[in-house]
Amino acid sequence: MVLNYIFIGFFVIGFLVAILRVVGYFFRDFFEASLGVVFTEVDLHVFSDMVQSTFDMAEASISIVLYLMGIMTLWLGFMRIGEDGGAVQKLSNWVDPFFRKLFPEIPANHPVNGSIMMNFAANMLGLDNSATPMGLKAMNGLQELNTQKDTASNPMIMFLVLNTSGLTIIPISVMAYRAQAGAASPTDVFIPILIATYIATLIGLITVSIYQKINLIKNGIATYLVAITGVIFAAVYGLMQLPKHQLESVTSVVGNFILLAIIVSFFLLAFKNKVNVYESFIEGAKDGFKTTVSIIPYLVGMLVAIGVFRASGTLDYVVDGLGWFVGLLGINTDFVPALPTAFMKPLSGSGARGMMLETYQHYDSMELGYRGADHFVSKMASIFQGSTETTFYTIAVYYGAVNIKKTRYTVQAGLLADLGGIIAAIVVGYIFFH
Repeated sequence: MVLNYIFIGFFVIGFLVAILRVVGYFFRDFFEASLGVVFTEVDLHVFSDMVQSTFDMAEASISIVLYLMGIMTLWLGFMRIGEDGGAVQKLSNWVDPFFRKLFPEIPANHPVNGSIMMNFAANMLGLDNSATPMGLKAMNGLQELNTQKDTASNPMIMFLVLNTSGLTIIPISVMAYRAQAGAASPTDVFIPILIATYIATLIGLITVSIYQKINLIKNGIATYLVAITGVIFAAVYGLMQLPKHQLESVTSVVGNFILLAIIVSFFLLAFKNKVNVYESFIEGAKDGFKTTVSIIPYLVGMLVAIGVFRASGTLDYVVDGLGWFVGLLGINTDFVPALPTAFMKPLSGSGARGMMLETYQHYDSMELGYRGADHFVSKMASIFQGSTETTFYTIAVYYGAVNIKKTRYTVQAGLLADLGGIIAAIVVGYIFFH
């Protein structure tokens, strides 16, 4: 139901804002004289921009699906090898004590725990391409346990909100973009991103736990969280002892080594247990193809709605209004120009990435002796990009794959986690760079 309102709202609000922009253009002399508001020919073309965005985003959706189809086919083939060879079950048994507390409705030692753990691990290592097929595999497993096939179950919501909170220990992609943009130290956003995304994840977990009446202290989850926090910050401390020029290379090597080690272990264990590895891969790959096709309508619908909303200029007005409000409160507004990246990230990963890169370019000033990626606003945009996840994209893809229509409180909890990540990003950004 929430997605229904959001879907309608993107179109209707965008349309109303576009009408105001066109009316403002035709009466621009009056508005400029009385209110000091300037309208240009850009406002006159807003309807054509919005219509064009529907075609562009529909095309982009299919491009995403085609790319995802190959990734899904590959990784669900690997996952089937892991299942048939017993590796996923072993992983499930390993994480079962913790998952039984976090997902109390999943039966003990159920194989879906292994898929969930694989998805979380890929996300934490910044390996987005492999995280999605593993996540969709987990959603299919959770749907098998779901008694109401059109309604999101408690485990589904917990899993999806933790996904949308975007916990990333090694933000490889953001550091790579900063390096490409000529940043003096591409890895300087590493710790701020980790802190912000970890806070977002904690907020998401606590929010869903309140909805589901999970007592984090009584059932021992708080103890696990303290231990996990210790491990994360110990890893951060160890990595930060490396010279800055080595940090990016080491984190990239470690992340991809772990990924390949998992794949090879799947192969070896399956071979040991006399599984026909190739046939197992083919069967899993077929499932990947079918799953990807089922996503198309959900992805096209959501991305087109987001494209219309963005092309209408509504997002720009929201950011400008927020900057004005923050200024009234007497708070430093230096971070405000980076907010488009923060607001776009829950809507579109590629849109947020484009805004981040545009920020790098906008603040690039070789005459003043610095690259755009080193500007405070650019660093804030980088932290925003790495601290949250594409909430609406993830919900559309994951729930669309298993035909979930009633999302319950997933969107609210996911956006609350995103808000926590954004606020944390602002705070740590000022602490580290302002």
